[in-house]
Amino acid sequence: MPPPGLWSAGLWLSGGMSRFVLEPGPPGKRWLVAGLGNSGLPGTRHSVGMAVLGQLARRLGVAESWVRDRRCAADLALASLGDTQLVLLRPRRLMNANGRSVAQAAELFRLTAEEVYLVHDELDKPLGKLALKLGGSARGHNGVRSCISCLKSSAMPRLRVGIGRPTHPDAVQAHVLGCFSPSEQELLPPLLERATDLLLDHIRERSQRPLSGT
Repeated sequence: MPPPGLWSAGLWLSGGMSRFVLEPGPPGKRWLVAGLGNSGLPGTRHSVGMAVLGQLARRLGVAESWVRDRRCAADLALASLGDTQLVLLRPRRLMNANGRSVAQAAELFRLTAEEVYLVHDELDKPLGKLALKLGGSARGHNGVRSCISCLKSSAMPRLRVGIGRPTHPDAVQAHVLGCFSPSEQELLPPLLERATDLLLDHIRERSQRPLSGT
């Protein structure tokens, strides 16, 4: 039997847990939520989007249902939110190639760019601040730039999670690739909870009306 999260979403796995069989769903009733980051570096500031996805999976009761799909080089978990289906995705590629995983999963699940949420770190917001942006440019974020390039669209809504910017420009790379400090780690649990609340509230609201990119 497949994991409950996959079964309830109308999907099942076979062939070494790498093949999905899909049941079609109405537009606006299936969403892909991708946590951007560097595969193998889950505890760094640059991979905070993956931490949000972990909390989202726990909230939806599918934390034990992650499976690896080789076609999109990502870990996937399927969940239900009322009558809406959520596809949770954590790429197994480096940040600047995350877009390939996201675009391949969007094609697999027959989703448009407007139905794909990106969750990623934001240097220009202090740790603890969140913002949900609807479309627009990558603002210098390599993971978002990769998604825009591979999806051939900038329409994806994005949850930006502040990680703060270091004072000296030369320290940016070490800052984003470094782990959260002990004091910062104390702020993470409530931050992940609020990020999850914001995502779920926004998805619920959009699921109640025709898809329009807003």
